[in-house]
Amino acid sequence: MKSINIKKTVLFVILTYSFSWLLAGLFYAFGGKWNSPSAFIMAIGYMFIPMIAVFIVQKAVYKEALIKPYNITFKLNVWWLVAWLLPSVISFASMGVSLGFRDVSYSADLAGLVERFKTVLTPEQITQMELETAQARIHPLILSLIQGLAVGPTINAVAGFGEELGWRGFLQKELNAMGFYRSSIVTGAIWGLWHAPIILQGHNYPEHPIIGVFMMIVWCILLAPIFSYVRMKSKSVIAAAIIHGSLNSTAGLAIMVVKGGNDLLIGVTGFAGFIVLTALNALLFLHNRFLSKDPIN
Repeated sequence: MKSINIKKTVLFVILTYSFSWLLAGLFYAFGGKWNSPSAFIMAIGYMFIPMIAVFIVQKAVYKEALIKPYNITFKLNVWWLVAWLLPSVISFASMGVSLGFRDVSYSADLAGLVERFKTVLTPEQITQMELETAQARIHPLILSLIQGLAVGPTINAVAGFGEELGWRGFLQKELNAMGFYRSSIVTGAIWGLWHAPIILQGHNYPEHPIIGVFMMIVWCILLAPIFSYVRMKSKSVIAAAIIHGSLNSTAGLAIMVVKGGNDLLIGVTGFAGFIVLTALNALLFLHNRFLSKDPIN
């Protein structure tokens, strides 16, 4: 088995962190506010930095091939379908777990969602949201699911590829000598900590930004084996981009009809999501151990 190229791996991590954290720092220094149009643009740029770092390391520094080593291929198999649909299952399962917590309840009128948006929207925008919800012929949850399924493997997957070429492409290949689970844990920890500057500014855990940094690291460690499993079974980093993009586009479903709780407890990135991802990791372990014709070690 090929050994780990420590220098190459460390160079990638240093470049990715340096460029990403500099971008987030400049955004904050120039008065950028999270949950604003400018933050959305910054976040998209942030997602493409791991890909840029791969290009620099692989092509400019080491002058090696890019497409074949990192399985940038569109050869379809059933795991592409898993990559597309599994995130919706994760979101709805997280919703179900959230509703099992004390002081958390179902809210078909999106009262919980409206309450959470009061910190980022004007009273006029809140009123408009409530009016549109009341007049909608199809429940917003269903509309959001359809939208998420549409943009997840398309527009969102493009941005997802910006990250996945780094995490499930470069890092997974370079750390492969550690074995599947060890490499997934290390990749997940690096991936999670990479989010720190934007978490501190309000991403995912606006109520608890400091604790949110540690929550994000744990969440990425739990998520990494799932993304890696899909990437290896599909034999394509594009499928990893699709599961990443689809999760980003459907994660909001988990909190749309949930009232109560906080960002550490409910939703895909909260404790409810941790429970779902832990169960899913267990199922993937059993699949790999007893059902897979080509088990991953």
